[in-house]
Amino acid sequence: MKKNTITIFNTLFFATALMVSFLFFPTHNAFALTLTPIRLELSGNPGQTLNEQVTLINEQKTTETFYTSFENFTAEGETGNPTWSTPTDDLGTWMKSTDSVTLLPGEQKNISFIINIPQNAEPGGHFAGIFWGTTPKVQTGGQVAIGAKTGVLVLLSVSGPINEKGGILDFATVTGQTFFNALPVDFYYRFENSGSDRIKPTGNIVIKNIIGLTSATISGNPTEGNILPRSVRKIETSWVGLDSTDSSGVVPSRGFFEQAVYEWHNFAFGRYVANLGLIYGINNETASSAITFWVFPWQLIIVLIFVIIILYIVLHGGLRRYNKWVIARAEKMFEERDAQMKHIKKKTVLHKVVGPKIKKK
Repeated sequence: MKKNTITIFNTLFFATALMVSFLFFPTHNAFALTLTPIRLELSGNPGQTLNEQVTLINEQKTTETFYTSFENFTAEGETGNPTWSTPTDDLGTWMKSTDSVTLLPGEQKNISFIINIPQNAEPGGHFAGIFWGTTPKVQTGGQVAIGAKTGVLVLLSVSGPINEKGGILDFATVTGQTFFNALPVDFYYRFENSGSDRIKPTGNIVIKNIIGLTSATISGNPTEGNILPRSVRKIETSWVGLDSTDSSGVVPSRGFFEQAVYEWHNFAFGRYVANLGLIYGINNETASSAITFWVFPWQLIIVLIFVIIILYIVLHGGLRRYNKWVIARAEKMFEERDAQMKHIKKKTVLHKVVGPKIKKK
Protein backbone atom coordinates (compact mmCIF):
# COMPACT_ATOMS: atom_id res chain seq x y z
CA MET A 1 0.00 0.00 0.00
CA LYS A 2 1.14 3.51 -0.75
CA LYS A 3 1.29 6.49 1.53
CA ASN A 4 -0.75 9.61 0.96
CA THR A 5 -3.48 7.90 -0.99
CA ILE A 6 -7.04 7.19 0.10
CA THR A 7 -8.48 6.26 3.40
CA ILE A 8 -11.94 4.89 3.90
CA PHE A 9 -13.99 3.90 6.85
CA ASN A 10 -16.82 2.10 5.01
CA THR A 11 -18.83 1.75 8.17
CA LEU A 12 -22.14 2.54 9.74
CA PHE A 13 -22.37 5.46 12.11
CA PHE A 14 -24.81 4.73 14.92
CA ALA A 15 -25.57 7.63 17.22
CA THR A 16 -22.21 8.87 18.47
CA ALA A 17 -19.81 5.99 17.76
CA LEU A 18 -17.97 5.02 14.61
CA MET A 19 -15.98 1.82 14.55
CA VAL A 20 -13.40 1.31 11.86
CA SER A 21 -10.93 -1.45 11.19
CA PHE A 22 -7.80 0.53 10.50
CA LEU A 23 -6.09 3.36 12.29
CA PHE A 24 -2.50 3.81 11.15
CA PHE A 25 -2.38 1.87 7.90
CA PRO A 26 -1.35 3.99 4.94
CA THR A 27 -4.38 3.37 2.70
CA HIS A 28 -7.98 2.23 2.83
CA ASN A 29 -10.58 1.51 0.13
CA ALA A 30 -12.85 4.41 -0.71
CA PHE A 31 -16.57 4.63 -1.40
CA ALA A 32 -15.68 6.68 -4.50
CA LEU A 33 -14.27 9.62 -2.54
CA THR A 34 -10.50 10.03 -2.45
CA LEU A 35 -8.70 11.97 0.27
CA THR A 36 -5.10 13.00 0.47
CA PRO A 37 -3.23 13.03 2.77
CA ILE A 38 -4.84 10.37 4.91
CA ARG A 39 -2.96 11.25 8.09
CA LEU A 40 -1.77 14.56 9.50
CA GLU A 41 0.85 14.60 12.25
CA LEU A 42 0.94 18.14 13.58
CA SER A 43 2.42 20.10 16.44
CA GLY A 44 1.51 23.47 17.90
CA ASN A 45 1.65 25.75 20.92
CA PRO A 46 -1.17 26.60 23.32
CA GLY A 47 -3.17 29.51 21.86
CA GLN A 48 -1.93 28.89 18.32
CA THR A 49 -4.19 28.49 15.27
CA LEU A 50 -3.14 25.95 12.68
CA ASN A 51 -4.34 26.16 9.06
CA GLU A 52 -4.43 22.89 7.15
CA GLN A 53 -5.79 21.53 3.88
CA VAL A 54 -7.16 18.24 2.64
CA THR A 55 -7.76 17.37 -1.02
CA LEU A 56 -11.09 15.73 -1.89
CA ILE A 57 -11.68 14.00 -5.24
CA ASN A 58 -15.15 12.83 -6.29
CA GLU A 59 -14.57 9.51 -8.07
CA GLN A 60 -18.26 9.05 -8.81
CA LYS A 61 -20.03 9.82 -12.09
CA THR A 62 -22.61 12.01 -10.38
CA THR A 63 -22.45 15.29 -8.50
CA GLU A 64 -22.21 14.56 -4.77
CA THR A 65 -22.46 16.58 -1.58
CA PHE A 66 -20.31 15.47 1.36
CA TYR A 67 -20.97 16.64 4.92
CA THR A 68 -18.23 17.45 7.41
CA SER A 69 -17.98 16.04 10.92
CA PHE A 70 -15.35 15.63 13.63
CA GLU A 71 -14.73 12.89 16.16
CA ASN A 72 -12.20 12.15 18.86
CA PHE A 73 -10.57 8.75 19.12
CA THR A 74 -8.65 6.68 21.63
CA ALA A 75 -6.81 3.39 21.29
CA GLU A 76 -8.80 0.18 21.54
CA GLY A 77 -6.91 -2.83 22.85
CA GLU A 78 -3.46 -3.57 21.44
CA THR A 79 -4.34 -3.67 17.74
CA GLY A 80 -4.10 0.05 17.03
CA ASN A 81 -7.77 0.24 16.06
CA PRO A 82 -9.54 3.37 17.32
CA THR A 83 -12.60 3.89 19.44
CA TRP A 84 -14.48 6.91 18.11
CA SER A 85 -16.68 9.26 20.09
CA THR A 86 -18.66 12.42 19.41
CA PRO A 87 -16.48 15.23 20.78
CA THR A 88 -17.57 17.30 23.73
CA ASP A 89 -14.05 18.65 24.33
CA ASP A 90 -10.46 18.22 23.18
CA LEU A 91 -9.25 18.17 19.56
CA GLY A 92 -12.57 17.24 17.97
CA THR A 93 -14.02 20.54 19.21
CA TRP A 94 -10.95 22.60 18.30
CA MET A 95 -11.29 21.94 14.54
CA LYS A 96 -13.50 23.99 12.20
CA SER A 97 -14.28 23.67 8.49
CA THR A 98 -17.13 24.15 6.02
CA ASP A 99 -20.28 22.20 6.87
CA SER A 100 -20.37 20.54 3.46
CA VAL A 101 -18.72 20.42 0.06
CA THR A 102 -20.30 19.68 -3.32
CA LEU A 103 -18.15 18.08 -6.00
CA LEU A 104 -18.89 17.54 -9.67
CA PRO A 105 -18.06 14.16 -11.22
CA GLY A 106 -14.29 13.76 -11.13
CA GLU A 107 -13.81 17.16 -9.50
CA GLN A 108 -10.90 17.77 -7.15
CA LYS A 109 -11.04 20.45 -4.47
CA ASN A 110 -8.79 21.59 -1.63
CA ILE A 111 -10.75 21.94 1.61
CA SER A 112 -9.30 24.10 4.38
CA PHE A 113 -9.82 23.61 8.08
CA ILE A 114 -8.36 25.25 11.16
CA ILE A 115 -7.34 24.02 14.59
CA ASN A 116 -7.71 26.54 17.41
CA ILE A 117 -5.51 25.27 20.22
CA PRO A 118 -6.79 26.66 23.56
CA GLN A 119 -4.44 28.55 25.83
CA ASN A 120 -5.03 25.97 28.56
CA ALA A 121 -4.55 22.95 26.27
CA GLU A 122 -2.82 20.11 28.04
CA PRO A 123 0.67 19.43 26.66
CA GLY A 124 1.00 16.14 24.84
CA GLY A 125 -1.02 14.19 22.32
CA HIS A 126 -4.57 14.95 21.13
CA PHE A 127 -6.25 12.78 18.50
CA ALA A 128 -9.28 13.18 16.28
CA GLY A 129 -10.60 12.59 12.78
CA ILE A 130 -12.20 14.90 10.26
CA PHE A 131 -14.80 13.09 8.12
CA TRP A 132 -16.78 13.70 4.98
CA GLY A 133 -19.89 11.58 4.63
CA THR A 134 -22.98 11.16 2.50
CA THR A 135 -25.39 11.86 5.37
CA PRO A 136 -25.82 15.30 6.98
CA LYS A 137 -25.45 15.61 10.71
CA VAL A 138 -28.76 15.01 12.51
CA GLN A 139 -29.66 17.89 14.81
CA THR A 140 -32.77 16.50 16.47
CA GLY A 141 -32.42 14.10 19.38
CA GLY A 142 -33.38 10.45 19.19
CA GLN A 143 -32.50 10.04 15.50
CA VAL A 144 -29.72 7.97 14.02
CA ALA A 145 -27.71 8.98 10.96
CA ILE A 146 -26.49 6.10 8.80
CA GLY A 147 -24.06 6.57 5.96
CA ALA A 148 -20.57 5.98 4.61
CA LYS A 149 -17.77 8.20 5.87
CA THR A 150 -14.28 8.96 4.67
CA GLY A 151 -11.81 10.32 7.18
CA VAL A 152 -8.44 11.90 7.76
CA LEU A 153 -6.60 11.18 11.00
CA VAL A 154 -5.29 14.21 12.85
CA LEU A 155 -2.58 13.59 15.44
CA LEU A 156 -1.72 16.81 17.27
CA SER A 157 1.11 17.30 19.73
CA VAL A 158 0.75 20.36 21.95
CA SER A 159 4.06 21.72 23.18
CA GLY A 160 4.94 21.98 26.82
CA PRO A 161 6.32 19.75 29.57
CA ILE A 162 5.58 16.39 27.96
CA ASN A 163 6.21 13.17 29.82
CA GLU A 164 7.75 10.58 27.51
CA LYS A 165 7.99 7.09 28.91
CA GLY A 166 7.77 3.73 27.23
CA GLY A 167 9.33 0.35 26.80
CA ILE A 168 9.14 -3.13 25.32
CA LEU A 169 6.92 -5.48 27.33
CA ASP A 170 7.31 -8.63 25.24
CA PHE A 171 9.26 -9.78 22.20
CA ALA A 172 8.69 -13.23 20.67
CA THR A 173 7.60 -15.10 17.58
CA VAL A 174 3.91 -14.78 16.74
CA THR A 175 3.20 -18.48 17.30
CA GLY A 176 5.46 -18.69 20.34
CA GLN A 177 7.54 -21.45 18.75
CA THR A 178 11.33 -21.43 18.63
CA PHE A 179 11.83 -24.12 15.94
CA PHE A 180 10.96 -23.52 12.28
CA ASN A 181 11.46 -25.64 9.20
CA ALA A 182 11.63 -22.65 6.84
CA LEU A 183 11.00 -18.94 6.40
CA PRO A 184 8.97 -16.85 7.06
CA VAL A 185 9.53 -16.30 10.77
CA ASP A 186 6.92 -13.89 12.18
CA PHE A 187 7.80 -11.70 15.16
CA TYR A 188 5.80 -9.43 17.42
CA TYR A 189 6.52 -7.10 20.28
CA ARG A 190 4.29 -5.23 22.70
CA PHE A 191 5.28 -1.65 23.38
CA GLU A 192 3.85 0.33 26.27
CA ASN A 193 3.46 4.10 26.09
CA SER A 194 2.93 5.40 29.61
CA GLY A 195 3.66 9.01 28.65
CA SER A 196 1.43 11.88 27.63
CA ASP A 197 2.12 12.00 23.87
CA ARG A 198 2.09 9.53 21.02
CA ILE A 199 5.17 7.44 20.31
CA LYS A 200 6.25 6.16 16.91
CA PRO A 201 9.13 3.75 17.52
CA THR A 202 11.68 3.33 14.75
CA GLY A 203 14.43 0.77 14.42
CA ASN A 204 15.19 -2.71 13.16
CA ILE A 205 15.33 -6.35 14.05
CA VAL A 206 18.82 -7.60 13.21
CA ILE A 207 18.99 -11.38 12.78
CA LYS A 208 22.40 -12.99 13.30
CA ASN A 209 23.39 -16.59 12.62
CA ILE A 210 25.34 -18.96 14.85
CA ILE A 211 28.72 -17.45 13.93
CA GLY A 212 27.53 -13.88 14.51
CA LEU A 213 27.07 -12.81 10.89
CA THR A 214 23.99 -10.76 9.97
CA SER A 215 21.52 -12.87 8.00
CA ALA A 216 18.75 -10.26 7.70
CA THR A 217 17.70 -6.81 8.86
CA ILE A 218 13.97 -6.08 8.97
CA SER A 219 11.95 -3.05 10.02
CA GLY A 220 10.85 -2.90 13.62
CA ASN A 221 7.78 -0.83 12.73
CA PRO A 222 6.87 -1.63 9.10
CA THR A 223 3.49 0.17 9.18
CA GLU A 224 4.94 3.25 10.95
CA GLY A 225 2.31 2.78 13.62
CA ASN A 226 1.85 5.27 16.46
CA ILE A 227 1.29 4.22 20.05
CA LEU A 228 -1.14 6.50 21.82
CA PRO A 229 -0.58 7.72 25.38
CA ARG A 230 -1.40 5.35 28.23
CA SER A 231 -1.81 2.39 25.90
CA VAL A 232 -0.04 -0.75 24.73
CA ARG A 233 0.26 -1.71 21.07
CA LYS A 234 1.23 -5.02 19.54
CA ILE A 235 3.38 -4.59 16.43
CA GLU A 236 4.18 -7.46 14.07
CA THR A 237 6.89 -7.90 11.46
CA SER A 238 8.37 -10.84 9.56
CA TRP A 239 11.58 -12.29 8.23
CA VAL A 240 10.27 -13.45 4.87
CA GLY A 241 11.84 -15.35 2.02
CA LEU A 242 11.47 -15.13 -1.74
CA ASP A 243 7.91 -15.96 -2.80
CA SER A 244 7.01 -16.88 0.78
CA THR A 245 3.43 -15.58 0.41
CA ASP A 246 0.92 -15.29 -2.40
CA SER A 247 -0.78 -12.08 -3.59
CA SER A 248 -3.22 -12.22 -0.66
CA GLY A 249 -0.39 -12.40 1.87
CA VAL A 250 -1.11 -16.05 2.75
CA VAL A 251 1.67 -18.64 2.87
CA PRO A 252 0.82 -21.05 0.01
CA SER A 253 0.72 -24.81 0.47
CA ARG A 254 3.59 -26.62 -1.25
CA GLY A 255 4.35 -30.21 -2.05
CA PHE A 256 7.35 -31.95 -0.53
CA PHE A 257 9.76 -31.21 -3.38
CA GLU A 258 8.33 -27.71 -3.94
CA GLN A 259 9.02 -26.97 -0.29
CA ALA A 260 12.53 -28.38 -0.60
CA VAL A 261 13.19 -26.09 -3.60
CA TYR A 262 11.79 -23.13 -1.64
CA GLU A 263 14.07 -23.96 1.30
CA TRP A 264 17.04 -24.14 -1.09
CA HIS A 265 16.33 -20.67 -2.51
CA ASN A 266 15.68 -19.27 1.00
CA PHE A 267 18.32 -21.22 2.85
CA ALA A 268 18.37 -20.83 6.61
CA PHE A 269 19.81 -23.39 8.99
CA GLY A 270 20.80 -23.50 12.62
CA ARG A 271 20.56 -21.15 15.57
CA TYR A 272 19.65 -17.49 15.10
CA VAL A 273 19.37 -14.52 17.43
CA ALA A 274 16.89 -11.72 16.65
CA ASN A 275 17.96 -8.41 18.20
CA LEU A 276 15.23 -5.77 18.42
CA GLY A 277 16.49 -2.20 18.76
CA LEU A 278 14.10 0.77 18.87
CA ILE A 279 14.39 4.55 19.15
CA TYR A 280 11.42 6.68 20.25
CA GLY A 281 10.50 10.14 21.49
CA ILE A 282 11.95 13.58 20.98
CA ASN A 283 14.94 12.65 23.15
CA ASN A 284 15.69 9.52 21.11
CA GLU A 285 15.17 7.12 23.96
CA THR A 286 16.17 3.52 23.25
CA ALA A 287 14.65 0.12 23.99
CA SER A 288 15.97 -3.31 23.08
CA SER A 289 15.26 -7.00 23.45
CA ALA A 290 16.46 -10.28 21.93
CA ILE A 291 15.20 -13.81 21.32
CA THR A 292 16.75 -17.04 20.04
CA PHE A 293 15.21 -19.43 17.53
CA TRP A 294 16.22 -22.32 15.28
CA VAL A 295 15.59 -23.10 11.61
CA PHE A 296 15.81 -26.74 10.47
CA PRO A 297 14.80 -27.21 6.78
CA TRP A 298 14.10 -30.94 7.06
CA GLN A 299 12.59 -31.38 3.56
CA LEU A 300 15.71 -29.91 1.99
CA ILE A 301 17.97 -31.97 4.26
CA ILE A 302 16.16 -35.20 3.33
CA VAL A 303 16.56 -34.40 -0.37
CA LEU A 304 20.25 -33.54 0.11
CA ILE A 305 20.86 -36.77 2.02
CA PHE A 306 19.14 -38.72 -0.76
CA VAL A 307 21.25 -36.97 -3.39
CA ILE A 308 24.43 -37.63 -1.39
CA ILE A 309 23.56 -41.34 -1.11
CA ILE A 310 22.93 -41.56 -4.86
CA LEU A 311 26.20 -39.77 -5.59
CA TYR A 312 28.04 -42.06 -3.18
CA ILE A 313 26.62 -45.15 -4.86
CA VAL A 314 27.43 -43.85 -8.34
CA LEU A 315 30.88 -42.59 -7.42
CA HIS A 316 31.71 -45.59 -5.29
CA GLY A 317 30.65 -48.00 -8.06
CA GLY A 318 32.53 -45.97 -10.63
CA LEU A 319 35.62 -45.88 -8.41
CA ARG A 320 35.51 -49.63 -7.94
CA ARG A 321 35.25 -50.18 -11.68
CA TYR A 322 38.09 -47.75 -12.25
CA ASN A 323 40.24 -49.54 -9.66
CA LYS A 324 39.54 -52.88 -11.31
CA TRP A 325 40.49 -51.41 -14.68
CA VAL A 326 43.71 -49.96 -13.25
CA ILE A 327 44.62 -53.28 -11.60
CA ALA A 328 43.83 -55.24 -14.75
CA ARG A 329 45.89 -52.81 -16.79
CA ALA A 330 48.79 -53.06 -14.37
CA GLU A 331 48.64 -56.88 -14.37
CA LYS A 332 48.67 -56.90 -18.16
CA MET A 333 51.66 -54.58 -18.16
CA PHE A 334 53.48 -56.84 -15.70
CA GLU A 335 52.66 -59.90 -17.84
CA GLU A 336 53.96 -58.17 -20.95
CA ARG A 337 57.09 -57.11 -19.12
CA ASP A 338 57.65 -60.65 -17.80
CA ALA A 339 57.22 -62.02 -21.29
CA GLN A 340 59.76 -59.53 -22.63
CA MET A 341 62.19 -60.39 -19.83
CA LYS A 342 61.85 -64.11 -20.52
CA HIS A 343 62.49 -63.52 -24.21
CA ILE A 344 65.59 -61.42 -23.51
CA LYS A 345 66.89 -63.99 -21.01
CA LYS A 346 66.40 -66.82 -23.52
CA LYS A 347 68.37 -64.98 -26.18
CA THR A 348 71.19 -64.27 -23.73
CA VAL A 349 71.53 -67.92 -22.73
CA LEU A 350 71.56 -69.08 -26.35
CA HIS A 351 74.27 -66.58 -27.20
CA LYS A 352 76.50 -67.87 -24.40
CA VAL A 353 76.11 -71.57 -25.45
CA VAL A 354 76.84 -71.09 -29.15
CA GLY A 355 79.51 -68.45 -28.65
CA PRO A 356 80.90 -66.11 -31.23
CA LYS A 357 82.13 -67.42 -34.62
CA ILE A 358 85.91 -67.17 -35.28
CA LYS A 359 87.14 -66.15 -38.73
CA LYS A 360 89.98 -68.13 -40.39
CA LYS A 361 92.97 -66.24 -41.71
